[in-house]
Amino acid sequence: MKPVDLPKLPLIAKPFILSLFLSLSFLAFLSLQTPRHTLIKPTTNSSTNSSTDLKIRPGYSSYDSYIQRQLNKTLNPKLRQIWTTRDWNRKVKVFSQFFDSLKQRKLLFNGSKALCIGARVGQEVAALKQVGVNDSVGIDLVPYPPLVLKGDFHHQPFDDETFDFEFSNVFDHALYPQKFVGEIERTLKHGGICVLHVALSRRADKYSANDLYSIKPLIELFKQSEVVKVRSIDGFGLDTEVVFRKNKNQNL
Repeated sequence: MKPVDLPKLPLIAKPFILSLFLSLSFLAFLSLQTPRHTLIKPTTNSSTNSSTDLKIRPGYSSYDSYIQRQLNKTLNPKLRQIWTTRDWNRKVKVFSQFFDSLKQRKLLFNGSKALCIGARVGQEVAALKQVGVNDSVGIDLVPYPPLVLKGDFHHQPFDDETFDFEFSNVFDHALYPQKFVGEIERTLKHGGICVLHVALSRRADKYSANDLYSIKPLIELFKQSEVVKVRSIDGFGLDTEVVFRKNKNQNL
């Protein structure tokens, strides 16, 4: 059978086709090399993903946009003025009562090395020192020396098993609750105590990143700890105190 002759391309078209091929190859290479700063879909675990009791609020296009929204509150000059003046004594007094109660229940001691997570300007830290827990410090996105160091609670700037006691009343601001809790358990010593103040059964403030409607998903997030006590409180809009103890046995 006589082979069919294909029409030859005009000589002028060959450089164009070659140029087009090289351009497409270069664009494909760039697409593989360019980093993509997208938001990882927040997850908790297999149990809480199907639960309606812990909901992550939508609306963040990236982690940077989430951080910026949190900074909008933390850096608000009017709020910082309130936190460091008229709110200061009132909040230190209430936090001191909470911490003194924990001392009476043998969950906090003068010799405890303590961390306050999301401490803003450090009223919680000042309260701990006031009740005798002098080795205390806080972390927040914006530092407030000497009480509060700069730190992201999704990535605590501390070594493993650093603290005997950790306290937070900002769980609702965690975009990644699993990371928030994971960092607590990483930096807490075995046998150490974590105390969280949370709001249940209602939406928290407009800067919150999640809404919690029962303590079940919160308990499920703590993989290395057991619940010691759950009680109702009146803590600046938060209504529930949950106390965890990290397992003393490292293998549990």
